Amino acid sequence: MKETAIYIHIPFCDHKCIYCDFYSITSYKNISAYLSSLKKEIEFYSEKFSDNRKIISIFFGGGTPSFMNPEYISEIIESVRNNFLLSQDAEITLETNPGTVDKQKLLDFKNAGINRISIGIQSFDDMDLKFLTRIHNSNSAIQTVTDAAECGFSKISIDLIFNLPGQTRKKWKENLEKAVELPINHISAYSLILEKGTILNKMVLDGKIKMSDEDHDADLYQFTIDFLEQNKFRQYEVSNFAKEGEECVHNNAYWRYKDYLGFGTSAHSFAGGKRWWNYSALNLYNTAVESKSNGAAGEEILSEKEMQDEYVMLALRSKGIDLLEMKNLFGGNWYDLNKEILDQLINGNIISINNGLLSLTPKGYPICDEILAKLRTE
Repeated sequence: MKETAIYIHIPFCDHKCIYCDFYSITSYKNISAYLSSLKKEIEFYSEKFSDNRKIISIFFGGGTPSFMNPEYISEIIESVRNNFLLSQDAEITLETNPGTVDKQKLLDFKNAGINRISIGIQSFDDMDLKFLTRIHNSNSAIQTVTDAAECGFSKISIDLIFNLPGQTRKKWKENLEKAVELPINHISAYSLILEKGTILNKMVLDGKIKMSDEDHDADLYQFTIDFLEQNKFRQYEVSNFAKEGEECVHNNAYWRYKDYLGFGTSAHSFAGGKRWWNYSALNLYNTAVESKSNGAAGEEILSEKEMQDEYVMLALRSKGIDLLEMKNLFGGNWYDLNKEILDQLINGNIISINNGLLSLTPKGYPICDEILAKLRTE
């Protein structure tokens, strides 16, 4: 059985946060039509990819999936179940924003089939939340986590953003201290990145906001790694930390180069050495699905070298490069080709090698991109 992950994009949102570059819309008039398109697209790809394939995760991202009625999400899960072989222990995650759910709605999502909640908190500081234009405050963020735990969710993740303008190490530490006190087992910690087309990017270009420098960003990142490791949140990917056995199955599917199918606006898919992506605009997506049963806007066939480059990049930033697996997949002598630089990195305690697994140390994660730039493929 080929293990495969499914991503489903829910574009509907209350408003656009200043830093967000994901496709989202604030109009709700096409909710029913979108559900019909999703189900049609799921059925289309099931005919192409259902044979000898097991779905190990479903991830609802957005937008704000938790704005939807639990029945809406349930219909989508049932569509996947009816068209694919859904593993009995499949991880089914719903991105959830505080301010969009109460205890009853969380319980309804659980009854609908959701078994993992990813809560977009971003900060426990009310001034930071106001700057980020989030609709919740610190108290409601904490309440959402507490409610989720009381509803019986055993897998709870939160998102936090560091390197906000004016954010000191002390202020960031207070965020992390509050996080580890909560009944959670996974933390995604991201540096605030300027993305083209966002409101924040325009504010910086206009001189209204000044971002912190790279050294401060690096200092906060290294502090994050050290603090969370000390509090039993093990780093298993550049931006992700989990308690023992609580790594995100869905994210690991990406980082370990498994196949994944994406449904909905702006969703991406990868299977059989081919990558394709859907239209972002909802009207274009719906029109495409109506005419050809899928929303694909473009595709590319990856070369052997491109796949090897991607494998190295994804593996190194997560669990590490399994040298035997890599040789079986791509052949060649990648290790010998990079032996000189790898030996230097191992001697500098930036990379470690154990039982054929080449992985970053906590010292190596902050310079992952620099390391990747130095590595070669044939």
